[in-house]
Amino acid sequence: MEKAYKLLSLQEKISNGKAKALIDKGLVSCNGKKITIARSEMPSCSIFQIIQIQKPKVIFEDENILAIQKPPFIESYELAQMFPEWVLLHRLDRETSGVILLVKDKTPFHNQAKMAFKNQNVYKEYLALVEGIVNEEIQIDKPILTIKTTYAKSKISKDGLPAHTSIKPISIMGKKTLLEVVIKTGRTHQIRVHLKSINHPIIGDNLYGGLDSKRLMLHAHKISLLGYDFTSAIPNEFNL
Repeated sequence: MEKAYKLLSLQEKISNGKAKALIDKGLVSCNGKKITIARSEMPSCSIFQIIQIQKPKVIFEDENILAIQKPPFIESYELAQMFPEWVLLHRLDRETSGVILLVKDKTPFHNQAKMAFKNQNVYKEYLALVEGIVNEEIQIDKPILTIKTTYAKSKISKDGLPAHTSIKPISIMGKKTLLEVVIKTGRTHQIRVHLKSINHPIIGDNLYGGLDSKRLMLHAHKISLLGYDFTSAIPNEFNL
């Protein structure tokens, strides 16, 4: 037995530090199971698979707004660094894919867009692949409390902030359901926490108890604000 990051270092002929970073980013799996702890003990014969991060693609650009198709495993701030003339208008979790918006900093449009988010005048539609069978539309109104230490984690709590999530089944196969998810509010990990609260956690959501998968199966599909409408193509892994 040996630590996972050391075995990966030997397999890929890379430094221990780089091997550990790959595991910490959720990019390494073994026998179809994601490796989440770099120091976990594993058999010396273990063979690892490494996910290659896709490049972000520009969906739309004009003088006001830049819409990007964000691949999974890229932090939102890393995406902003790739487009230095723009700033993030909102964020997506690292393993969440889909459309994300950037704007020019401190412009009139930037101010209008921030107000649209603040006043909940933004349409946000996601796709989520969840455990279990969901055969009807459900409205989830449960307050969410976020606790931030070295990382953020949220939970349902009467002391939390109001949060509303609407879900509708699109397709069902076996014991998995593909959901259309629309949120009005934008609390930290809102969709993940709300779906967990009704016993349908998102597949690949290691933080909130979802079945193991190579990635978090959550995709920002559509967003609309201030007369703009953007759609990000559905990833192949979401097709049941």
